[in-house]
Amino acid sequence: MKPLIKDERTGLTYELVGDHYLPAGDDDLPSLGVWACRRLAYLKAHRRDLYADLLLSGKLEEHLSSIDVNAAEMASCLTVQLTRTEGVTEALKAADPMEWVGAMNSIRNRVAEIVNHELIYD
Repeated sequence: MKPLIKDERTGLTYELVGDHYLPAGDDDLPSLGVWACRRLAYLKAHRRDLYADLLLSGKLEEHLSSIDVNAAEMASCLTVQLTRTEGVTEALKAADPMEWVGAMNSIRNRVAEIVNHELIYD
């Protein structure tokens, strides 16, 4: 069996996974944000059934766009909340730039983990 086949009628490419062909193509998707890219990679690797359903129903782009917007909003809100809670301010940035960078990196990493857990890898 061929590892990839293209359906000329629909324009979709299918890849051989085990003994089944599953949709493989998302080449016509517009430029995606970081959160949408993470979600797409997760769907392809771990939720092939949901990925195939979204792709075949034509709702993949809408789903990824929604995830990207919601994740970006969540990340922004969490970042603001954590910087306020932990006292990471412009004054700290001016007084001790390296401490500020370390604190912001820590916040950014924690925010990414929360967003990944809540929206991307569900």
